[in-house]
Amino acid sequence: MDRPARLGIASLNVGTPAVLAETGDTVVWSGIAKRPVAPDARLWLSSINLSGDGQADLSVHGGPDKAVYAYPSEHLEPWSEELEEPLGAAPFGENISTIGATESDVCIGDVWGWGDATLEICQPRWPCFKLALHRQRADIQGRMRHNGRTGWYLRVLEPGEVRADGGIDVIRHDPAGLTIADAHVAMGDRHLEHPELVEALAGHERLAPEWRDPLRDRLRNRG
Repeated sequence: MDRPARLGIASLNVGTPAVLAETGDTVVWSGIAKRPVAPDARLWLSSINLSGDGQADLSVHGGPDKAVYAYPSEHLEPWSEELEEPLGAAPFGENISTIGATESDVCIGDVWGWGDATLEICQPRWPCFKLALHRQRADIQGRMRHNGRTGWYLRVLEPGEVRADGGIDVIRHDPAGLTIADAHVAMGDRHLEHPELVEALAGHERLAPEWRDPLRDRLRNRG
């Protein structure tokens, strides 16, 4: 696998919670609708998010293991063709639209240097119903999970100032070499057809507990 040493940034996007949908007495709030910052913007990246960014339901969104959401810009044209519609800015609620890597190129535990901050890839995205509301497509969750074009989350190891026009250096390639694509295969392997892969990811301490714990439970409960 040819793993990238540096990634570009197509856009940097932030947004705060707003009403996403209303049905009867139910109001759904979300920070998924993000907008690009100025190309020369500088933002502070804390241990939980970028300045100007926020989440509505902190029980399932945001937090240390979902501080930054990266999505490959390489996927945007195929999505636009597949969905037969223009996507607009930050179509999937991504913070960073990256250039130069997809889910098969980046690994759990890879460490990035972005401006003064240091980040670590820790899990794929598993889209929830709010993405369907945001895109106004009931099938978008299933499509994304099926094709694996989900992007990934990063935790912040060292907070610091980051730039929208800066590049991202991969300062450490995790030696296990378990990609985001591998994590998707493992999570979808309900019948343990790939036990070695599931075991490897279940044993990877840098994989976020949200993904690691279900894999460990599956291995403990196998017949």
